[in-house]
Amino acid sequence: MDSRRPPLAPAFRSLPEYVRHWAETTPERRAFTFVDHPGPDSRGVHRTLTWRRLDVRMRAVAARLAAEAGPGERVALLCPQGQEYVTGFLGSLAAGLVAVPLFPPGLPGQEDRLTAVLADARPAVAVTTSRFAAQVRELCDRVVVVDEIPDGAAGDPEPVDGPVAYLQYTSGSTRTPAGVEISHANVVANARQALGAYGADAHPATCVGWLPLYHDMGLVLSIAAPVVRGLLSVLMDPVAFLHEPVRWLRLLAAHPRALSAAPNFAYDYCASVVTDVQKEELRLDGVAALINGSEPVRPGTADRFHAAFAGQGLEPATHCPSYGLAEATVFVSAARPGEPLRRFALDRDALAAGKALPARPDDPRAVLLAGCGTPAGQQVLVADPVTGAELSEGEIGEIQVRGPNVGRGYWNQERQSRRVFGTDGRLRTGDLGTVLEGQLIVTGRLKDLIVVDGRNHYPQDLEATVQDAHPAVRRDRLAALGVSGGSGERVVVVAEHARTTSLAEIDVPALVRAVRAAVSARHGLRLAEVVLVPPGTVPRTSSGKVSRSLTRERYLAGVYTAGGAA
Repeated sequence: MDSRRPPLAPAFRSLPEYVRHWAETTPERRAFTFVDHPGPDSRGVHRTLTWRRLDVRMRAVAARLAAEAGPGERVALLCPQGQEYVTGFLGSLAAGLVAVPLFPPGLPGQEDRLTAVLADARPAVAVTTSRFAAQVRELCDRVVVVDEIPDGAAGDPEPVDGPVAYLQYTSGSTRTPAGVEISHANVVANARQALGAYGADAHPATCVGWLPLYHDMGLVLSIAAPVVRGLLSVLMDPVAFLHEPVRWLRLLAAHPRALSAAPNFAYDYCASVVTDVQKEELRLDGVAALINGSEPVRPGTADRFHAAFAGQGLEPATHCPSYGLAEATVFVSAARPGEPLRRFALDRDALAAGKALPARPDDPRAVLLAGCGTPAGQQVLVADPVTGAELSEGEIGEIQVRGPNVGRGYWNQERQSRRVFGTDGRLRTGDLGTVLEGQLIVTGRLKDLIVVDGRNHYPQDLEATVQDAHPAVRRDRLAALGVSGGSGERVVVVAEHARTTSLAEIDVPALVRAVRAAVSARHGLRLAEVVLVPPGTVPRTSSGKVSRSLTRERYLAGVYTAGGAA
């Protein structure tokens, strides 16, 4: 029954209304399955909610929350990944409250972020599970333990739709958290846009995910999109993926027309650590689409991933480089499944001057970028970041977005909201890019751009050169930074060394010479300093990306010792 396509639902205003619809029309169809891995050798323990059961749990949570907080007040979701997160989120929306997707206390490296977001959002109540109740009560005065709410608490409330459904906090600096106000209409629109872009609106599909539900891509792809379309969503914990990435691939193989998403690093990770023995059990020819987003998409990563699993029947055309951001709910532009990966070899010097000109792919000074497809039901344009004038194809500028998925602004930040969301309906993303042959190409972040002697350098481009220069540099765990100096901007690289070796075993001067020579040859740039640090030292955002802003702060504060500097 679950493999058949559910009938299209009428257009509803909110996610809770879609849940009620599917509970009435397909009550015994599976809605959410959480796969737990209680031990290192576990093949997974499945717990499933039907649409009828999801509706009961959603209404029970909504009734309990309505007794604790009034419409428009915030609800902090401090649940672990699982069914309780789903029912807590949907129950908050059904009660007319504003959900704040977060994570339970104790997530490594995220304590400061959790404290800062709670101080900014000022939730009236927190939702958690019995496992974390004691810890959450140390942070919040009023706590609802979602797995202790009886089904009998479920009422039959009228839909309460306030102007804001939830606050999606961006994954930047912990010092200045910014919560994007996402309306009910925003999230429904973006779910529909994603379903259309990845072909899940017209064909049966199963959403398979391990991305954290407090992250925008995890929330929309694993909760909002399946709720709008009535699809099965299969979830697992991010830690379970990191410990044993084949678990994700097993779920992809077990569900026909699986649709899933992951950052670029996850595809490299799978290609490097999944063993030949583990591959023997996998059949991946039924995968519908694999979204690659939330960090720069590298064509080489897609090639390595698909080469690693070609023997399992994985089609290269399932790979869908995508672009999005929290301010636009999440999804903006996407390559469509079934289309070959679009690759662009661009002249590095021309890019530095703000132009995207073709180069030979085998030219060592060429920059290889993946196209991120076409807009998903919205308007995307490239504009001069100073004047706002729209630029021609091939000119590098700020990516700007218009669409029904663009959020309302930042919570309690009117000035910043006016600057970013504007008054003309244009969202200023802060990302740099261009359009070539109809494809959106993302080149970097405006605030991260490094300018030396009037030439632009993209940090991720420098980082790719550095990590290829020496095997002791840990991939995707480094930051190239522009640092103001007396004679202009200096360029510094802070890089973690590989986990397979120690700092004492590395010939640091030789590594630094190799890195400097590679950067000089490819970019015509002299690095002022290369700092090699232990694994786990370069800070990351809540979505797993390296935080260049926090790395710069720590470097300037002298946090990094000179033991690995040169």
